[in-house]
Amino acid sequence: MQDSSWQAFSERVTYEDGLHAGCAALAQPLGDLQLSAMRERNLSVLGTLAVFSERRMDAQDEENLVAQELQRLDGKLNVLMAMLDQLLRRDTELPPRLPVQFNAVGAVLPGGMWPAGQLHALVRFHFDGCLALPLELPARLVQERDQDHTFVAFESLDDVTGDAIERLVFRHHRRKVAGRKLTSF
Repeated sequence: MQDSSWQAFSERVTYEDGLHAGCAALAQPLGDLQLSAMRERNLSVLGTLAVFSERRMDAQDEENLVAQELQRLDGKLNVLMAMLDQLLRRDTELPPRLPVQFNAVGAVLPGGMWPAGQLHALVRFHFDGCLALPLELPARLVQERDQDHTFVAFESLDDVTGDAIERLVFRHHRRKVAGRKLTSF
């Protein structure tokens, strides 16, 4: 069985790394209000990761430099507040660090991570930049790739979140390529 989401996934650059990752079965589809709140949290996580990974740009004038620095500090404070809120509300431990591969279309997950017998689940990725605030993506099981890997397609992903995920994937891929070039010299 060939699914179009697998074709779209395999034609794009993927984020490949070890992340604290887990899945939670979805008993019922998420409502519009839940999806909207999840979208805002995901955009916050993705924005935070972008802020933490960006390099400071040299500004031509001092006013622009101050505005940039205030924007960076504001982003970091927002993230810290969101992380504190999550830590106060959650008493759960981080899931194990697992090798994952994903982009805005879907993810290849290690065997055993997907809830057995479920067609739909919530995939959670915890990045080192903001461990307490995971990227949460509703997904559906598409196919078992082999004995050790499962492909899932993300659902209810809006264009803005999809673009932010693609930028994260691209930056991560670019850093890995740059790291390989440095070690090869």
